[in-house]
Amino acid sequence: MDSRKSNFNDLLPFMAERLGGVGLIDELCKGFELLMDRNKGVITFESLKKNSALLGLQDLSEDDLRCMVKEGDFDGDGALNQMEFCVLMFRLSPELMEESQFLLDEALHQDSDFTL
Repeated sequence: MDSRKSNFNDLLPFMAERLGGVGLIDELCKGFELLMDRNKGVITFESLKKNSALLGLQDLSEDDLRCMVKEGDFDGDGALNQMEFCVLMFRLSPELMEESQFLLDEALHQDSDFTL
């Protein structure tokens, strides 16, 4: 997957700017629903392979798809739940991660300046 990361067109920052935080999360949830296995309620390798073209990911190899599931699978069950999927999408977007870190740092700085 690393060889394709440089070719990945990162649209999440644009979506975040246009939709706002809540709108972006709503869109990520819709993407999750498109990719998930309807019977299991999670994204499996099989459901990702079957439905990836719906999100323009048809050019990813089976190895790339397996790596995506493995990279996002925090609980080790071999699938992505909705939270794991959203976290993975943020992690795959370096620009959005930088923006998130900046906002977190700014919020922490403001909080430390707050006095009663």
